[in-house]
Amino acid sequence: MKIVVGLSGGVDSAVSALLLRRQGHEVIGLFMKNWEDDPEDQCPARQDLIDAAAVADRIGIDIEAVNFAAEYRERVFATFLAEYQAGRTPNPDVLCNAEIKFRAFLDHAMSLGAECIATGHYARVQAVDGVFQLLKGVDPGKDQSYFLHRLTQEQLSRTVFPVGGMLKSQVRALAREAGLPNHAKRDSTGICFIGERPFREFLSRYVPRRPGPIITAAGRVVGRHEGLAYYTLGQRQGLGIGGQREGDGTPWYVSAKNLATDTLTVVQGHDHPSLLVSSLRAQDASWIAGAPPPSGHYGAKTRYRQADASCRFSPEDTGSFALTFAEPQWAVTPGQSAVLYDGEVCLGGGVIA
Repeated sequence: MKIVVGLSGGVDSAVSALLLRRQGHEVIGLFMKNWEDDPEDQCPARQDLIDAAAVADRIGIDIEAVNFAAEYRERVFATFLAEYQAGRTPNPDVLCNAEIKFRAFLDHAMSLGAECIATGHYARVQAVDGVFQLLKGVDPGKDQSYFLHRLTQEQLSRTVFPVGGMLKSQVRALAREAGLPNHAKRDSTGICFIGERPFREFLSRYVPRRPGPIITAAGRVVGRHEGLAYYTLGQRQGLGIGGQREGDGTPWYVSAKNLATDTLTVVQGHDHPSLLVSSLRAQDASWIAGAPPPSGHYGAKTRYRQADASCRFSPEDTGSFALTFAEPQWAVTPGQSAVLYDGEVCLGGGVIA
């Protein structure tokens, strides 16, 4: 087949292209530039493009660079800012996958005459009775199905994940054996357009600082925050109130944000009851099969890299759903995604309300 591979400059997409080339497919590399608000020295995109081009040269495929920065700003970054200003903590990687990597990129690949696209995500696709399922990646420490839960049948039908059935160690070993120039390149972490700089410094360029009091659950003022947008539930670092500890001196954690009063509430102890919830409601649901699964017992993640938590799923007519957990969940955060699983199969999910 003719397959366009999203080459990011990282080792996972490089090995994806290598595997497809070895399987005899006609492979074209495509580098996506999704951000251009920063000077070149603050954005890793230039070096990533150099790395992607070196990989393409080594494998023996053509590569094209495409700028999706306008689409990214309109479809992803605008929502990112609106969510923070509303006091929630969004997950831009989920939106980027749904709107850029598997929509704008997919559309561009189809215009090149491709039959499908490929990325370096750790996930798998299988067809069962004509329905495309999204499965977890084989490597439990790298599974990225959580970030892909908003993909549709149309998108999955035209997507392959060549490294989804591999362990990360196998991917690096194969890259080394093939002489890929980025075989030892460090994995990127965090939000792509923020890079290595402090998050608060970046966000302050777009969201004004609105300082206010930091209070305990009993209402005692223990400090000042710089703006509710800069904090998230369960946060421990960067509160600036270490000298205000009470009782046994355990660390403070953010337990609530109140936009009406501009107050940030903190509690002491990782397992404080205020940080634990037994149920949640999610909205803006998206289901991979096109419709919600029947009510019943499933597994769910409320954040990336957590084990599936046993829960009862109850769909609602409004495109929302409720989850009731067998065990209380820690720091469930509005704006993040609640993603539902049936074993290895990712069913979809929604935004925690």
